[in-house]
Amino acid sequence: MEGSSTAEQLNALCENTLINHLGIEFLSAVKGVVIAKMPVDSRTIQPFKILHGGASLALAETVASAGSTMLVDTSKSMVVGLEVNGNHLRSVSSGFVTATARIIHQGERTHVWNVEIVDEELRLVMIGRVTMMVVNRNA
Repeated sequence: MEGSSTAEQLNALCENTLINHLGIEFLSAVKGVVIAKMPVDSRTIQPFKILHGGASLALAETVASAGSTMLVDTSKSMVVGLEVNGNHLRSVSSGFVTATARIIHQGERTHVWNVEIVDEELRLVMIGRVTMMVVNRNA
């Protein structure tokens, strides 16, 4: 999959997963930048009817994970989340949010991504950082 995944391939890979359950859809996937959207609906809101912070963090880790997967030889390595954090800046109660992940560090064993999530008016909803660890599949 290294360097060649498309948004369509990533969407197919995520069937029957948490990603699919949350309604996350990849829109664009190029080396170092991944974009996906997620609905703000009954699957992703909290009891006060606004986007759940955990759903935002799941979206952030999803786009970073997809991006890191595109940067490694998946026959030898896989990527796993090491750390995810986010500052929730604005609430959203309907529509979609869109996450854009951009790599800021690509090491041999770790990748660090900045992730911005915006609402449909392009207002910043969350800013986060995700650290991915590259692990040997044979370990």
